[in-house]
Amino acid sequence: MSAASSSVPEVLAPEAARPAPVPARAGNPPADNPRAVVFGCAGPVLSAAERDFFAAARPLGFILFRRNVETPEQVTRLTADLRRAVGRSHAPVLVDQEGGRVARLRPPHWPEFPAARVFGEVWTRDPERAVEAVRANSRLLAATLLPLGITVDCMPVLDVPSPGSHDVIGDRAYSTDPMAVAQLGLAAAEGLLEGGVLPVVKHLPGHGRAGVDSHLELPTVAASEADLMARDFAPFRALRYMPLGMTAHVRYLALDAARPATLSSTVLGEFVRDRIGFAGLLFTDDLSMQALPGSIEDRAEAAIAAGCDVALHCNGDLGEMERVARAVPAMGRHAHRRWQIAEGMRQRSRQPADVERLAAWRDLMLVTA
Repeated sequence: MSAASSSVPEVLAPEAARPAPVPARAGNPPADNPRAVVFGCAGPVLSAAERDFFAAARPLGFILFRRNVETPEQVTRLTADLRRAVGRSHAPVLVDQEGGRVARLRPPHWPEFPAARVFGEVWTRDPERAVEAVRANSRLLAATLLPLGITVDCMPVLDVPSPGSHDVIGDRAYSTDPMAVAQLGLAAAEGLLEGGVLPVVKHLPGHGRAGVDSHLELPTVAASEADLMARDFAPFRALRYMPLGMTAHVRYLALDAARPATLSSTVLGEFVRDRIGFAGLLFTDDLSMQALPGSIEDRAEAAIAAGCDVALHCNGDLGEMERVARAVPAMGRHAHRRWQIAEGMRQRSRQPADVERLAAWRDLMLVTA
């Protein structure tokens, strides 16, 4: 379809020394049904305690941060060790590699990637070139991540910033135009899939109006439901058949004045699932962020109860991870099926990549637009 199409783009739905077990409300997950959580780890090498804990807790997967990465060889060993700990060769390993200021893998061992806003600026002059550039960029991201054993990239950011919003999103967003965000986000997600890496659309149902940083406190958005549907939710609706999404730790007074989206069955059920129509597996944003109330285990339990499929705990604190594991059950039947669909989509979508050609094409599209 043309990048300059006047309608919001759509995509096709996918085809169909701690050796003791960690207790959970629903019992320990069986071998084919992991616990509904993704964990970080403390450093570049797994400790014996972490190995034992992960073997007992059996999380769905893992997420890497700057503290976990040193060299390509080290990261490849770490991702293999994480998977060995849980005994699943396809356990997902996630990373936030958006480009710009949000990049866990950096020079000299890995290339720099442009921030999302760079592509949005090109879109204002030439939408088709911007779409070509962002798709090639995502293919390059996937070609960087997959050889390391990283199979999920937490992007694209589909948030639409508004005047006065906090710069925690800032240039991580493609544009202030929902149409541009939808078209570029779609191309970015498809490029990752073509490279064999799963995209995560974030932050559902929209973080663009947040006036404070949700890492530090809870943003409250006073926009009307109609305004949210027309602007903030539009890119997510356009990408509603993507395999994975991530929630926003944001409270929307018009939707649920009492709870942030991550902990609200109303926001997740009525708006994310029904009105937006998001069909994929839903991760929480990091439970360690201070936007959420209560203890770490209360946050995890409440998020799963509200309708999140998988809790995300990122800071690598072993004591906190043990508490989260006690609060989170095995993945539910629907969540497990959503994950199977996502992983099947990743494996089917992968295409060969010519990295030099893709880099040259991306740069040409950015320079000549």
